Amino acid sequence: MEAYTLLDKVQATYKVIGKHVYGNLYDCDPKILSDVEYLTEVIVNAAKEGNMTLLDVKSWKIEPGVSIIAIILESHITIHTWPEYGFATVDVYSCGLHTNPENSFKYIVSALKAGRYECKVIDRSFY
Repeated sequence: MEAYTLLDKVQATYKVIGKHVYGNLYDCDPKILSDVEYLTEVIVNAAKEGNMTLLDVKSWKIEPGVSIIAIILESHITIHTWPEYGFATVDVYSCGLHTNPENSFKYIVSALKAGRYECKVIDRSFY
């Protein structure tokens, strides 16, 4: 009889794997929060940190803030910023069992130099 790996057992249990990590970042560097090029680099690196497959990145400068989204094969990563308040919101959603959205979120917190943050993790799997 063939031995099952943990991955096989998880895939047999779940029809859809989904993990959503999101939160608010406070006391961030306002210069970073208005820098589209830097934020693009951050979101690309966040996908790498989470072992995600990057498909595309789109950004919008909404004076003075920025909205940026990375479309990943497994779902998406978003950052929305309000430099005037040193505030940003971050969402990392992944349907990939091989990914680690928590690592992506933590990378973004560090890269935006957040003084403090709130984070929630939601299981969006379907059994």
